[in-house]
Amino acid sequence: MANEKKTTASGARASQSDSRSADNRPNPVWFKPVMFGFMLLGLAWIIVFYVSQSVYPVPSLHSWNILIGFGIMFIGFLMTTRWR
Repeated sequence: MANEKKTTASGARASQSDSRSADNRPNPVWFKPVMFGFMLLGLAWIIVFYVSQSVYPVPSLHSWNILIGFGIMFIGFLMTTRWR
């Protein structure tokens, strides 16, 4: 009976360490370029909007272009929370 408790306890510890090691895996190679790409794309979107005096990137959206640019950048910043 005591051996059953030890086996169960050690099995629980093993499953916990497996889940921790799965969370601590390094990111794939594409992760960092995509993360920085989103941040730079959002910045470029906003800069193009201001420099073109509201003509580009999407003229029919007017000031919503700023929100779209910040939204794209926000996706990149959210990705930084998962970067290892």
